[in-house]
Amino acid sequence: MTGFETDQFVRHATHGEGRVVSNLGDTVVVRFGADIQQVEASELVQLRSLENALQEGQLDDPLATLTRAQALAVQSVNDQWGVFSRSRVQLLPHQLWVCRQVTRTWPTRWLVADDVGLGKTIEAGLILEPLLTSGRVRRVLVLTPARLAPQWRARLKTMFDIRLQEYSADVDRGRVSFWETAQQVVASFHTLRMKKARERLLSAEPWDLVIVDEAHHFQAQERTNTLTYSLLEDLQKADKVNSLVLFTGTPHRGKDYGFLALMHLVRPDLFDPDRDVFEQLPDLHKAMIRNNKALATDLQGNKLFKPVSTEAVDYSYSDSEAKFYRTMSEFILDGRAYASNLSGRQQTARMLLLIALQKLAASSIAAISSALRRRRETLSKRIMDAPLQEEIEPETLDELAEAEEERPNQLALMLMQDEIERLDEILDLAENVESETKVDRLVELIETRLPPGEPVLFFTEYKATQALVFTTLEDRFGKGCVGFINGDERLRFIDSDKNEQALQCPRDNAASEFNSGRTRFLISTEAGGEGIDLQERCATLVHVDLPWNPMRLHQRVGRLNRYGQKRAVQVYLMRNPETVEARIWSLLEEKLERIQAALSASMEEAEDISQLVIGMTGSHFFDELFSEASTRPSDRLSDWFDSKTMQFGGEDAVDAVRTIVGNVARYDFQSAGKEIPKLDLPALEAFFRRAMQLNGRRVTKGDAGLSVATPDKWRGNIDLRDRYDGLVFDRSLPADQAMIKLLGVGHPLIDRAIIACREQEVFLSRSEGLASPIVIAMAEDEITGTGATVHRIILSIQKNQDGTFAVMRDWETLLSLNDAQVYSGQDIEPNPEDTTSIKELIKGLEEKLPELSLPYRRPKLTPILALLSTPEDRN
Repeated sequence: MTGFETDQFVRHATHGEGRVVSNLGDTVVVRFGADIQQVEASELVQLRSLENALQEGQLDDPLATLTRAQALAVQSVNDQWGVFSRSRVQLLPHQLWVCRQVTRTWPTRWLVADDVGLGKTIEAGLILEPLLTSGRVRRVLVLTPARLAPQWRARLKTMFDIRLQEYSADVDRGRVSFWETAQQVVASFHTLRMKKARERLLSAEPWDLVIVDEAHHFQAQERTNTLTYSLLEDLQKADKVNSLVLFTGTPHRGKDYGFLALMHLVRPDLFDPDRDVFEQLPDLHKAMIRNNKALATDLQGNKLFKPVSTEAVDYSYSDSEAKFYRTMSEFILDGRAYASNLSGRQQTARMLLLIALQKLAASSIAAISSALRRRRETLSKRIMDAPLQEEIEPETLDELAEAEEERPNQLALMLMQDEIERLDEILDLAENVESETKVDRLVELIETRLPPGEPVLFFTEYKATQALVFTTLEDRFGKGCVGFINGDERLRFIDSDKNEQALQCPRDNAASEFNSGRTRFLISTEAGGEGIDLQERCATLVHVDLPWNPMRLHQRVGRLNRYGQKRAVQVYLMRNPETVEARIWSLLEEKLERIQAALSASMEEAEDISQLVIGMTGSHFFDELFSEASTRPSDRLSDWFDSKTMQFGGEDAVDAVRTIVGNVARYDFQSAGKEIPKLDLPALEAFFRRAMQLNGRRVTKGDAGLSVATPDKWRGNIDLRDRYDGLVFDRSLPADQAMIKLLGVGHPLIDRAIIACREQEVFLSRSEGLASPIVIAMAEDEITGTGATVHRIILSIQKNQDGTFAVMRDWETLLSLNDAQVYSGQDIEPNPEDTTSIKELIKGLEEKLPELSLPYRRPKLTPILALLSTPEDRN
């Protein structure tokens, strides 16, 4: 057959449906999606069209036509937004928007810097799932800190059924490299800094997509790049990265060079760390996304998060505590004086040790006395010349805290000549403290201020303080009421009978026990500050101690103030206002409030920018601020603070934050809210029932869900069972049942129904429940090679009662079709009025096409089918 005309629709056994570009006689040039192929004319089958149906004047089967229209709309919605994916989480507008923004073109390269609690793992899954399903991505590498790698693996499997292999050095020791057989991998980027591991990775096949969590670890330094940065840089230089998506809540860590180096990894064509930063920031919207928690909404535009309330719980030291802290402060001051006479690494090591001791003392007497006791044992062994240990960059803030807790007994460097005697004096004073006022006040808070049985999350920096709170709560509220999370998942403490005890509990188990209500209290070190969700039933957080880096407070609160939280989060800060640390904290809070006010006054919508401002300041600054404050006269502390923090949140930093926030891409309900699909999995049920009916099967509903036998003509497919029971459109289904019983795109029954219904050659019928005819059309881009990932979008048009045209997006079209009913009356052939009405609708849609802001350079419209109203509905 050689009678093919330009723009005629055809079907090919291999390439699917396409449109004729040019008839060359024995061969035909056809466009299939974004691909253009020259194929044998004999291999093509001509397809009918709506125009043919109108010319023939015949109606098609009403069930088949309505179901085909639904199938086309379902596929279009899911191709753009992934809203019908079988993820086991409630999808939010900003997450859908991030997914669409990142996957709109391919290859893709983005930095996603959403606020804590907005669901970066869900966003990653939404991005990844359709790419894997479509085959666009075969090899994917997820790089994370070591502690988060198992969590990424578990969550992607539970929520999206994406099964990643976890890399470790142990699985890559054989002659055959791990990377030769692994296609979908999660790995610690710190592990891959090792030479052998990196060499094997660099010799592997290229990755279709690389996802990086906590990407601020990849910021470079001006003179020497970090091992972490060079890992990703080497992968890119070796052409091993096709697409790249980075996630971090703190993209700017205080150095413009580091920030631009990170952006250079994402878009080397736009960003260069050696160029002026302000010249490049206007391009951020092309490569960086940031959604702020304060502005996040649901589908109706309602704010998702309530403001967090913070209240200080003040206490004062007892006489014995005050004497202990005075003596401890003198010890630290004398140690600083001794260190100041040294130079180089000797001085640096001692100052780091003194800072660690000062932090431990600020946490609790239990924490500092435990560290000093172990330090005295070390010194008594006279390991006077212990080699200085190389400082290794911690992966996360919790590792830094735990390293500080161990530092006093690891470095046997004398702080002063009579240090052992001084330690004995301090430890004797600690023995005189029968109970710590802070902890007594904490118990009073629970008993007098909180509702009975109220679950509480506590944060401490150090395990010794954690153990103190743990034993106090168990003694007061009963054994088994407290859980804990720390870095090594072990807690050592002295019980009420003065026996030394050790408990072991994986962090996920502790979180599960707390979320389920089996424990009332959960005490976490910074190991729970990231990567764990505790909002299911808890809305009360107590900072037992105040970390010196304010970023930690933000991350701690993020465990509760995240999507799914039903109440306003209440935060309590335990503090002694007489201490230098508390006064510095108050001054810091005041300064952050002033910075926030200055920025809010110049922004269209106020949002919390404290995280970005703090993130632009290195942790060393805060260490210096708090440690040096203890050496300043009390009456001049405010003046010294103002001088010390002159550059913190200064004009350059504020300008940078304002420019970053003003130039990034973000979801905005006012502008993008109309595009976001306002539907979920239940919107598939009407299509599913009709598709089964069309194929000779009846869907029944019982207490457990829907039941149906697989149509006979589909049973040759190995992915399909003969029968399904308990099918649901409910994302809350347990993960172990979801693969079989959760219906959505990706379930073989739904996928087969979409294909079968979409490919039916039906174009024209009547439907009940339509006030006027509706035309379903397809929009595509005439330009190829644009990198677009969605090539065809479904639209529809209908005339309103006032004679104006109503153009509907694909998701609006589906909702309208779900409300329509299959025509059950006697067939009435289309009359000239019907034909005129359909042609008028087609012309109206063509005229409105330029107004629709479609993601195409030259959108082309093709009418696919039409549903006519019945005389009864028109009347």
